[in-house]
Amino acid sequence: MADKLYIDETPDEVKNAKGLHLITQSTPNGQKVQILLEELALVYGTEWTTTVINIGTNEQKKEWFLRLNPNGRIPVIVDNTQSPPFPVMETSAELLYLLKFADKEDRFGFKDELERNQCLQWLFFWHGSGAPYVGQVNHFLRAAPEKIEYAINRYRNETLRVFGVLEIHLSGKYTGEPREYLAGNGKGKYSVADIGTWPWVKGWERSGFTKEEMSEFPHLLKWLDRIAERPAVKTGCGEKYNLKSKL
Repeated sequence: MADKLYIDETPDEVKNAKGLHLITQSTPNGQKVQILLEELALVYGTEWTTTVINIGTNEQKKEWFLRLNPNGRIPVIVDNTQSPPFPVMETSAELLYLLKFADKEDRFGFKDELERNQCLQWLFFWHGSGAPYVGQVNHFLRAAPEKIEYAINRYRNETLRVFGVLEIHLSGKYTGEPREYLAGNGKGKYSVADIGTWPWVKGWERSGFTKEEMSEFPHLLKWLDRIAERPAVKTGCGEKYNLKSKL
């Protein structure tokens, strides 16, 4: 498989990598995996190498990349400790892969099956019901060649709705117990459910939402601030992952 995974056009730093290798750009999706790797490094000393590409030039649509992820989206992990090397696509799958193989103590996951299932619920909620809406808001607000009010309003309203879902959960509206994190008993525990959600929600201002609109979600805003203070989160969203390559 390895001889089919890489071709002459595959960057040397990718095909010659040892251990875990991350191909990313520091978008919200890229930041999910960047943050978890940085968290793992602080706890376990996890090591990996990184290739930062420029998705603005469609590098992710070239054959070398599509052999790793036919969907042509970042980020991608290639685990070269497996034989043959094992590529992982889709951010939620990547977070869960890292939990399985790099988080032996479940520091960012759960041992209890019910807590683990709750973590999966919120991870999948954002993957399927949150990120797509925010992505469409950003597209129609800033990238679309013409402003389509119906599309902008539809995706803004849906994004505000899913922000409201997170607010209900974090506020404890129906349980009587406010939460600090999305999954886990009691007030919850910081986990991949938070890591998979936070990078998208933190950009609410860039997505065109006002402080007045966001004031409806006080527990969500506190959750954003709480996670933003983590050292690994700062590193995972920081200069380390700035675009320096021509790829």
